Amino acid sequence: MEREKALELLRTHVKNENLVKHCLASEAVMRALAARLGGDAGLWGLAGLLHDIDVELTAGDLSRHTLEAEKILSGHGLPPELIDAVKMHNEAAHGGRRRDQVFHRALAAGETVTGLITATALVYPDRRLASVKVSSVAKRMKDKRFAASVDRSIILECEALGLKLEDFLQLSLDAMLSVAPDLGL
Repeated sequence: MEREKALELLRTHVKNENLVKHCLASEAVMRALAARLGGDAGLWGLAGLLHDIDVELTAGDLSRHTLEAEKILSGHGLPPELIDAVKMHNEAAHGGRRRDQVFHRALAAGETVTGLITATALVYPDRRLASVKVSSVAKRMKDKRFAASVDRSIILECEALGLKLEDFLQLSLDAMLSVAPDLGL
């Protein structure tokens, strides 16, 4: 599937503009992770873009989130490995099945870190990613009260990918900076 078709599909199912921006940020991070880890940037980017396609449909219910995504994405001829990665970024819906592939872990960690980086940017006076330093994100990573809904343990799955936290944060921040205008940051 071409990227523009994927974006159109996402916008068909996701109306909240902040959620669309999250998906755009996740796409950028996934492309950067693919480049670093030897993945297919096009495939990984599409997974980042489409990973939350069912969030509004499932009202964020983690017991259902990604089950509907699987149905939606399967109907569009997307590769099974992309659909599986989308499914596994939310283990809660899959009966104890754990993320065990690089693609799965990259998507889970990559999409999760975008929330922490975005929240960090939003506390700066100018609300811009360009002002954010990795050290600030790392400091906020330790403060469980900051962006409390961001699951730090999922971000730390970057270590299972062979990336130190600071390197992962830098890669992710750089990726998000590359699409900052699209994110409004």
